[in-house]
Amino acid sequence: MMEADVVVVGGGGSGLAAAIGARESGANVVLLEKNPALGGTTARSIGSISASGTAQQKRRGIVDTPEAHFEDMALFSKKYTSRPDNDPLRRVLADNVPETVNWLGALGVEFFGPLEEPPHRKPRMHNVIPGSRAYIFHLERHARKIGVHIITSARARALVRDGERVRGVEVARADGAVETVRARRGVVLASGDYSANPDMKRELISEAAAAIEPINPTSTGDGQRMALALGAHIVNGDMHLAGIRFVPPARPSWISRLPPSRWLTRPASIALRIASPSIVRRFLMGFLTTVLVPQHELFEAGAILVNKRGERFTDEKNRAMHDVSRQPEGIAYIVFDAALARKFSCWPHYVSTAPGVAYAYLSDYQKFRRDLYHRGETIDGLAFDLGMDAVHLARAVAGEVAAEGVAPARASLGAGPYYALGPVKLYINFTDGGVAVNERLQVLGRDSGPIPGLYAAGSAGQGGLLLKGHGHHLGWAFTSGRLAGRYAASEQVAISRATEPDVAAQA
Repeated sequence: MMEADVVVVGGGGSGLAAAIGARESGANVVLLEKNPALGGTTARSIGSISASGTAQQKRRGIVDTPEAHFEDMALFSKKYTSRPDNDPLRRVLADNVPETVNWLGALGVEFFGPLEEPPHRKPRMHNVIPGSRAYIFHLERHARKIGVHIITSARARALVRDGERVRGVEVARADGAVETVRARRGVVLASGDYSANPDMKRELISEAAAAIEPINPTSTGDGQRMALALGAHIVNGDMHLAGIRFVPPARPSWISRLPPSRWLTRPASIALRIASPSIVRRFLMGFLTTVLVPQHELFEAGAILVNKRGERFTDEKNRAMHDVSRQPEGIAYIVFDAALARKFSCWPHYVSTAPGVAYAYLSDYQKFRRDLYHRGETIDGLAFDLGMDAVHLARAVAGEVAAEGVAPARASLGAGPYYALGPVKLYINFTDGGVAVNERLQVLGRDSGPIPGLYAAGSAGQGGLLLKGHGHHLGWAFTSGRLAGRYAASEQVAISRATEPDVAAQA
């Protein structure tokens, strides 16, 4: 039986931050990751963090405060939802995320920015260089350096209790062996969301959501399930971010393959500060076209969606999102004519965007995502390039649908050449349902009191906090993780050897 002061479940951004936070507070730490390598959803993200009062802001002469950030987060919430926010957790994030960004910088993470994103009143979006895997690179290296014991291919199956207190985790290893890792002080659940758990999505969101493909196929909600068995409850279980997104490239871009070592990223950061806007844009677009989503304005302007057979199958303006998932292989293509191609080649009409970072026009996809860019002088030529039935595609271009009543007819597209972008698929980026926690990140039980010895961070411990806008999910992941690790390490409790531990929850 293995034993440590603190056991962390999950090896993404929040889990690594929790393990480091606990270790730097003097605790002996074991981190459990079910995958063969660390990374989690953090390694698949765009990589931005929104924060105030950072070294990057001060260097640019931006005067900003956590109080102003706290207030502006409410503007995002009001824009996207009418449900109440968790103000105490929002305060935890706004007050502590400046230290988080500075702490990441001290570990070797380099940022470009900060950049603007309305309704933030000040530029707060810090973008990691060269990509989000830089977080895992530097956090893992530091965690191992300071003595965190990292175990991969070890899935947490159950929480172990001694009386009412959580005392450890039951773990299944890759070879089938099951063992218990004991925690003298506390367990931190940092296992991510449940976007890849069809049963939880069906129960908490909808039947349609259950079938949506996740960005991270290993986000199976293990931490939430284990906590629920102890009387915890999930807040905002139905909230999620899903949408049509371009499929990832077969190979990462050359920029995203750059090593995230500081010897390279520091000069790159300095160069970007003084480079011309065109050079900065080219650098950013080199990896942003791998994660951006098509703007709805494309469809408002007349673009259509067709499936791999060339059939138009949906009302593009209203219900396209879920209809895409019901097509062969769940894929579709955005088709438009020469006039729309010209329109979406310059400001203010863009194909996709990451607010405050870059606007991607048709030419950007031609340059940086040749796998998504298709062109034909005629409808037959485009159909040949896409491997589609030319008759079906001609009907779609004429505004017809594959089956009567599926969608309203639309005006036909104009003259060629004709273009297509895709394939696109419907993805669920993340679910926002985390277990209820207090300001010390302790998991709350049936009586709304803390479950002794149990903490949660990141998506697993989101606790009803609304994280709209870019950079708040990652900010919460690192901030809540680091704090949860510190709080768990501060518990001074002795394990009773006379009591046989109970396996408390099966994930």
